Amino acid sequence: MNIPQTSFPRVVIIGGGFAGLAAAKGLEEQELQVVLIDKHNYHTFQPLLYQVATGGLEPDSIAFPLRKRFNDVENFFFRLADVININPDKNLIETSIGNLDYDELIIATGSTTNFFGNTNIQKFAMEMKSVPQSLNIRSLILENFEEALLTSNIDDRNALMNFVIVGGGPTGVELAGALAEMKKGILPKDYPDLDIRKMQIHLIQSSNCLLKGMSAKASEKAEDFLISLGVNVWKNLRVLDYDGKIVKTNGEDHFRAETVIWAAGVKGETINGLAQECIVERAARIKVNKINQVLPHQNIYAIGDVACMVSEETPYGHPMMAQPAIQQGKLVAKNILAKIAGKTQKPFFYNDRGAMATIGRNKAVVDLPKWKFQGVFAWFVWMFVHLFSLIGFRNRAIVFLNWVYNYIRFDRETRLIIRPYKLKNKQINF
Repeated sequence: MNIPQTSFPRVVIIGGGFAGLAAAKGLEEQELQVVLIDKHNYHTFQPLLYQVATGGLEPDSIAFPLRKRFNDVENFFFRLADVININPDKNLIETSIGNLDYDELIIATGSTTNFFGNTNIQKFAMEMKSVPQSLNIRSLILENFEEALLTSNIDDRNALMNFVIVGGGPTGVELAGALAEMKKGILPKDYPDLDIRKMQIHLIQSSNCLLKGMSAKASEKAEDFLISLGVNVWKNLRVLDYDGKIVKTNGEDHFRAETVIWAAGVKGETINGLAQECIVERAARIKVNKINQVLPHQNIYAIGDVACMVSEETPYGHPMMAQPAIQQGKLVAKNILAKIAGKTQKPFFYNDRGAMATIGRNKAVVDLPKWKFQGVFAWFVWMFVHLFSLIGFRNRAIVFLNWVYNYIRFDRETRLIIRPYKLKNKQINF
């Protein structure tokens, strides 16, 4: 790996997402050697992936080079690699570019899409957990409309213009709202020779409410917003299978659609090498104690989506969202420094700062610890929080200008098929 030997303790961080980046920031400018490893050379602001998928933003506006963030930090090294295995007995990780020993190891690999064992859905449905996957969705949406122009079969044309989103969490709700706005204000202009009114957007949720985990008021209001935008909201309906053409459910309703986007679940992205008793099988997350240690290993920590800290308050672990990941990353960095200094490490307590989701133009729901509100003001709060959570002035400026332009012109300029993608050729996993 070409990492120089040093007398300083070496801390290896696997993953440059919210958790890994927070930990790296907390360890910079210390008497340590910090090595960050990721399969991408950039950090992705995942909450805005749906805007890349629907042509609202270009991917470089929500991604930031990891090397650039730590350019001036001494004793920091970044390596682009896949981590294949962890060997706790030898304090060693095995990667696609070689092996590396560590003194302290932080696993922050995040999460991946959970298809719950349904291989057909995994084969034919679209995922949206990374920039390449979002670009694939954007290309597929536009390619399907181009194909709809060329077919004379009404059923085939309607299937190409139908969209099924599985999962009524923030990702599904926000994506459905963005597609509905495209249907309302953009697609009729781009495709005047298609009857865009035939386009159908179906949001399918297996439980009896959207935005599970948020307040009942937020759930009801989000559903009202979606219905007002023309989205078909299906609750208490579970998708059982999808063969690339027909979505089969556990009810009488089946859907013919060429595009199915799976936002119904996530699981931890674990790494081989840890003992089986360290893994929570149901969610593929790594069991950790109160200071995020992976027992029985005193020098291995797991943070963020991949970590499962079970307690009476959190029997299934903390929510797989950005805030718990960031808070755990910050605390683990402090605890490693405390451990090296011979001080007591502090337990993790999650400070729930609330949740929010946007459904479209002037429509959002916000749940804060003391206030809950919906509508235009919530939409501005959502934009402010997401804008200032982005890394880098350039990214904030570009996203802000895009949002202002889109708001004034009611347009999405980046509806470009940069790299053509057809579902039948889905062979690469990003």
